[in-house]
Amino acid sequence: MSEAKETKGAAQTKAKAKPKRPKIPRQPMPEQDAHKRAKNFESVTLGYSEEQAVTEATRCIQCKKPFCIGGCPVSIDIPGFIQLVKDKEFLKAAQLVKETNLLPAVCGRVCPQEDQCEKLCVLSKKQDPVAIGRLERFVADYEAAHGEVPLPELPPKTGKKVAVIGAGPGGLTVAGDLIKEGHDVTIFEALHKAGGVLVYGIPEFRLPKAIVDREVDYLTRLGVELKLNYVIGKIRTIDQLMKEDGYDAVFIGSGAGLPWFMDIPGENLNGVFSANEYLTRNNLMKSFDFPNYDTPIKRFKNVAVIGGGNVAMDSVRTALRLGADNAYILYRRGRAEMPARKEEIDHAEHEGVQFKNLAAPVRILGNEDGWVTGLECLEMELGEPDSSGRRRPVPKKGSEFVLPMDAVIVAIGTSANPLIGQTTPDLKLNKWGYVEVENEETCRTSKKGVFAGGDIVTGAATVILAMGAGRNAAKQIQEYLETGSWWTPNGNA
Repeated sequence: MSEAKETKGAAQTKAKAKPKRPKIPRQPMPEQDAHKRAKNFESVTLGYSEEQAVTEATRCIQCKKPFCIGGCPVSIDIPGFIQLVKDKEFLKAAQLVKETNLLPAVCGRVCPQEDQCEKLCVLSKKQDPVAIGRLERFVADYEAAHGEVPLPELPPKTGKKVAVIGAGPGGLTVAGDLIKEGHDVTIFEALHKAGGVLVYGIPEFRLPKAIVDREVDYLTRLGVELKLNYVIGKIRTIDQLMKEDGYDAVFIGSGAGLPWFMDIPGENLNGVFSANEYLTRNNLMKSFDFPNYDTPIKRFKNVAVIGGGNVAMDSVRTALRLGADNAYILYRRGRAEMPARKEEIDHAEHEGVQFKNLAAPVRILGNEDGWVTGLECLEMELGEPDSSGRRRPVPKKGSEFVLPMDAVIVAIGTSANPLIGQTTPDLKLNKWGYVEVENEETCRTSKKGVFAGGDIVTGAATVILAMGAGRNAAKQIQEYLETGSWWTPNGNA
């Protein structure tokens, strides 16, 4: 045998002898018992221990081309922070995440990682992807548990002023980025508490409000001014902010909080709520903790929630915790077509929520005193796909049925509040009432110096997408403040 063949053979033997990387299963998330948690508003998921986090981080293969970063709307250095977790450098991992994500404790709890970063994880081709969201939550919680988060050194003041309308995820992100550039930033929030949908929309059992308060406190420590109970369009207009109050740029991040209804008979009965009102009463006003908080809400026994998204799941699980004997989800398509996160659907089912799929309400029934007594529905079947790609629900003739009910919560979507558009005549809106922008990268509106992003532009979407829009807007605002140039259809202005 020649020397070359011997060398080749030895190399092949060595390659065959190379130990395979052990397959470590994805670490399960510890949770409260389903029967117990269905009766309280404490956090459903309990978070990883240090040991679980390190084990899960070990699953990451540190790809040379990390596709997961491309799936993250704010481009977190995912392999970098996971490697730090593996090395037990938890505080450094948290600081690395915070370079691009102001709200990691929030995103790690409520963002749909399964459709974003984790969806692109290389491991998902043959096994479960790395639990990126759970690790993000772990490092954020670890940082919070180990003392006050240190503030970065800020540059000298530029003398520029930026107004941010709305203290939701997008507005908080813009404010956090621009205060670090040396600008003075003021957030104008219509409600009495900052956080937007994080405080009024998402229940305590999914996102403890202390976490949101912690992140907002971090911004105010950085120097962001926060004006609460301040409705732009009523107290001041955008024109007044810019022409009279001296703001050099404005970001509109007011969200899409105007609820839709079904336009069916009986929607004016007592016991009919929009999901916005129902969740705001419970989450922001803390009616679940009456009488410690003075916002009472009637405890209904038979509750139907109309819709299949995350807001519907939040509403029905809240109803269950408030003492409902029967809490239903009525959705006109099948379970496979539900837009809610699978995790939230599973949690709801485990807690005792009853699913009535392929059912559409046609009339709300009431008594002579004006209170809901029932819900008349039609059975549906799925036809051809519609513009959303989901199969269209088609009514089955003669399939009417009635469910006894004393409350109906409508969670079928929201749109933009028209107030800002009505008081800013040169701000262009689309036919649905959302603010038009040049594109979602520049966030520039038709009005010079005014930018917009998040749900007020796209319609209701996710927390992390709103933060991504905020990150884009902050970059564009910074460029505008430095150069003064503005895009118009005829060139720069």
